[in-house]
Amino acid sequence: MIPLTASQPAISDDTDENRGPIDKALVVKTAAVIADNEGIDEVTLTRVAKELDISQPALYRHVDGYDDLIRSLGLEGRQVLVEALTSAAVGVAGDDAVRAMGHAWRQLVIERPGVYAATDRYPCAGDEELEAAVDDVIDVLGLALAGFNLDSTDQVHVARTLRSAFHGFANLEAGDGHPRPHDLDDTFEHLLDLLIAGIRTHSVD
Repeated sequence: MIPLTASQPAISDDTDENRGPIDKALVVKTAAVIADNEGIDEVTLTRVAKELDISQPALYRHVDGYDDLIRSLGLEGRQVLVEALTSAAVGVAGDDAVRAMGHAWRQLVIERPGVYAATDRYPCAGDEELEAAVDDVIDVLGLALAGFNLDSTDQVHVARTLRSAFHGFANLEAGDGHPRPHDLDDTFEHLLDLLIAGIRTHSVD
């Protein structure tokens, strides 16, 4: 993550001799740093403009308002998730693949909490780009399930189940939703054991 820099007086120009020109990628990156360091609720157009040392009206040259910014953060969250899952699945299969992707998912949420939280802040339905980003997550999970010898329909259902389980656990953990004094690592291993056992019941003989 890049550190937040001390803000200077806001200016309306989109360039800085040290930073260079501002584009949408830099706007989203700046918002991501705020989200990960301080929480998604701290991301506002005013705050992002302040960090970039530009006026808020100048920010509208790059994003179409707050909703567009949050949508872009959610897209970023899914992209980094796909990258993490893809990396985790390299060279492993079967049980090991499920465990590797589960741990990668959980670690991603710990390391990028704000960007990941943005994935729940903007609806995907009807948005082709966001729906495609969700499909990418499902596809990566599905490809890593090859070792279980599932038919094509079950592979999709299992991939969706893994996504639901990993997302649910990680969200609860991020929000302190496991209040009892049990070891969360142990609980997560139990979750993985249950998922793997369930997947095996769908393997084609």
